Amino acid sequence: MVETRKVQVTGGSTYTVSIPKDWATDNGVSAGSEVAFYPEGDSLFMTPRTEEDRTEGTLDIGDLDGEELIRAVMTMYVSGFDIIVLESGRITTAQRRTIRQATQGLVGLEVLEETRDRVVIRDLLDSSELSINNAVTRMRLIALSMLDDAVTALIDLDEDLAHDVIQRDDDVDRLWMVVSRIFRSTLRSPRAAEELGVSREICFDYQSAARQLERVADHATKIAHLALNFDEPLPDDVIDALDGLHTDAADVIDVAMDALFLDESDEATRQANTARESVQGIDSHARSIDELLRDLDPTRAQLLGLVVDSLSRSADYGGNIAETALQKAAPTP
Repeated sequence: MVETRKVQVTGGSTYTVSIPKDWATDNGVSAGSEVAFYPEGDSLFMTPRTEEDRTEGTLDIGDLDGEELIRAVMTMYVSGFDIIVLESGRITTAQRRTIRQATQGLVGLEVLEETRDRVVIRDLLDSSELSINNAVTRMRLIALSMLDDAVTALIDLDEDLAHDVIQRDDDVDRLWMVVSRIFRSTLRSPRAAEELGVSREICFDYQSAARQLERVADHATKIAHLALNFDEPLPDDVIDALDGLHTDAADVIDVAMDALFLDESDEATRQANTARESVQGIDSHARSIDELLRDLDPTRAQLLGLVVDSLSRSADYGGNIAETALQKAAPTP
């Protein structure tokens, strides 16, 4: 419910305004309490000042194991809890192994305490040192290198390289979790956005782009898995066609990401539109390769058709990033 207050002047030069009593009571604000103000555009956010900013969350894991337990820990992490307390009447050995597996897959988490019925996990990262820009940039580099290496593994029949691509998907997933955690923290606290030095709108744009990069990495992983099914070289014309499609798809992603990170609106808009327009040409390119595959053995043609689909979808994700870049470059009301 919206409440309004009149601004008053005290002492001839100081503006004052009262705050809702219910809000003050709920947040432990009383006479003498300190509050912090965070200006953002034409808005002013106020939050209570606390000595301990670390948040703690408790979860009963009695009925959780395996993938469900991993997802529960990940959810608590992304939600922004700095201390995660997992409790049960008795935590089994299998649950402890799963908890360690979950913490190893998340940046900054360490198990600090273990008892018969309780495991305490803490985020040891300094939130003020986190950079959503750096995390997304790292995702870009890894995802594009995965896509490049996956196609190379297919063309060169390089099983070791294919397995390496598959393993790198975990790196992208960890970074995606970091970006999601940072983004949610900015929604919850204006202080988090101030420490990042990035507005919440831009954090949203970066998080949207990171989601697309995570999907690109997933398709690179899919191509790497498909590459393991081939034990004979591909025809030269198919190799040239796939290599060209990969180059075009990677260019779309690269140009779109360049546009996203640009501060100059006109140039960002130009590059984003270039990336979007390129996606249409890639769709035509993919259809021409499908025609080429009809002359191959049906099993190989089907597998290669999945590769073409993954490359085409990766270009589509680049187009989605370009759309985000256009929104970021657009004038704000």
